[in-house]
Amino acid sequence: MQSRESQETLRSLFALVVLLSGLASYALASATLLVEEPYGKMALFTATGHAAVYLSDVCADSPVILRVCLPGETGIVLSRYDGVAGYDWIAVPLIPYLYAVERPEDVPLFADAKLVAFLRDRYRRKYLEALAPDLQNGETPGGNWYELVGSSYDRAILGFEIETTPAQDAALIQKLNTSPNRSHFHLASNNCADFAKDVMNFYYPHSLRRSVVADVGITTPKQIAKRLLKFSKNHSDLYFSTIVYAQVPGTMPRSTAVHGVMESFLKSKKYIVPSAIASPIFAGCVATVYVFTGAGRFNPTANAPLFSANGPESRLGREDRRAYQIELQHLLAETHPETSGPHLEKAWGRLQSRAKADVDERGGPILQMHVGRQLFSVGVSAGNVFSTDTPPQLVQQLLEARLQTELNRKTQPYVSESDVARDWTLLQETMIANEKIAREKTASESGVPLTARAAP
Repeated sequence: MQSRESQETLRSLFALVVLLSGLASYALASATLLVEEPYGKMALFTATGHAAVYLSDVCADSPVILRVCLPGETGIVLSRYDGVAGYDWIAVPLIPYLYAVERPEDVPLFADAKLVAFLRDRYRRKYLEALAPDLQNGETPGGNWYELVGSSYDRAILGFEIETTPAQDAALIQKLNTSPNRSHFHLASNNCADFAKDVMNFYYPHSLRRSVVADVGITTPKQIAKRLLKFSKNHSDLYFSTIVYAQVPGTMPRSTAVHGVMESFLKSKKYIVPSAIASPIFAGCVATVYVFTGAGRFNPTANAPLFSANGPESRLGREDRRAYQIELQHLLAETHPETSGPHLEKAWGRLQSRAKADVDERGGPILQMHVGRQLFSVGVSAGNVFSTDTPPQLVQQLLEARLQTELNRKTQPYVSESDVARDWTLLQETMIANEKIAREKTASESGVPLTARAAP
């Protein structure tokens, strides 16, 4: 029988091997198909969402010149949008593409349209001026450039990652840098999903294709995701994983599930109802295609981890979410007895909408807020929420709104354990600071020193 010391040593070695294996798989060069949920008032075809490709080991000297990444760089997202300076594809680093900031710690805890527009325009002026120059009066231009940065404010994104090699990355860089980069966008035959399909097929030829039946020959993000998933199952020797890039909490409208063309038609009352009245046979055919293609059953990211800059994060479980919800309800009932705080995210959203967005000396987002006649700079990211002279009451309101949104299953289906735990800790620290201020104020008004009041 082995000694206790030997068993402990073996367990430690086994744990180390598992850890190193996990880090090795995470450090693999990879291409990730990004399937981005639709948002806003979508028409039949735009309800299919958007597609792009994240390349972990490919970086860029400019939005249209690619190169191999240097140590510490996190890769770029390649995407096709119509009407961006006439280019067919644009490359943007991952963090700015998702959040319109350069550092993960600067991602806002709670986003609204005004703050998002400010962050996007600030990034444009710094890095995308050549693609989207200022108007003659110096104001922000219109166009689709805004979709190149801050995508995670508008929608959740589903990622399908497959390993690549340095040789494949180098070949793609050579191809895209030497080929004409001029737009020939066409919604039906050369859209964003066609571009993503072509990039993935460059790495693994003939792995992805459009569906004539389910999507009437139009390439859709959902269809190529299904094909990539099937390809990975048939090539188990290749590393493959799924991940979710969650939508940032806030007052921005929440995105909806991705659909195929026929699926979008079937699930849209303004299309299917008139069609069913005019031609029940046609409507029946649409329903048959939906059933037999299994469009409604496709949900490969149901248990996928969530993205963070430090690696994949576990999702908050149903029971843990419920426990946090109950605890937050009790807390709000104590701190907001007049309303029990049922809609604090809306109240904070109204307050934030009246503020002016800016950045601190480190470039972190802040809000210039008036409380009475006094102006305060409120840090709104995890990196600066405590680094300003903001009254703890405002910080508490921000964190309560953030947590209330995070824990709402309907508006925020994707939330990580670590984010909620961090936000809960920040809220507790803020409440302690508020209680200290209240005690000091009470002692000052009574004229009795705080130490004397606290003495037995």
